[in-house]
Amino acid sequence: MKTEPVRGTESPLAEREDAVAAATGLLERLAQRLGGSVSVSTVFGTPVEASGVIVVPVARIAFGFGGGAGRERDAAKHGEGGGGGGGASATPIGFIEIREGAATYKPIRDVWTDVFVPLGLVLLGTVGPRAVAGVLRRRRARRS
Repeated sequence: MKTEPVRGTESPLAEREDAVAAATGLLERLAQRLGGSVSVSTVFGTPVEASGVIVVPVARIAFGFGGGAGRERDAAKHGEGGGGGGGASATPIGFIEIREGAATYKPIRDVWTDVFVPLGLVLLGTVGPRAVAGVLRRRRARRS
């Protein structure tokens, strides 16, 4: 017959071990649930066929999660603990086009990355040196 310790008489080491076991159990359950929802169809969508061309959507999937645990501090049932949460993100990044037996990956382009960032860098490269030179001229003029 297994005997349970009287509440409030557990050693600090036993309390820490209980908290670690609770946190580990929680994280294992979260991982099992998330792992069960991840499959190839999560990243590669359902193929669509039209006019002899098959298109397979492709997405970037990201999962993150965290957990927590708690413990009872004393016999008066005062406790402490913490919690956690998780999230997932799916972003379309392109598609695979299968035409006449040949597969081709076609990325989905982002206007900000492909147009505005390079344009901003060119503008910065053009205007930046002139702005720095103007600031340096003003500083020299103040010292004179």
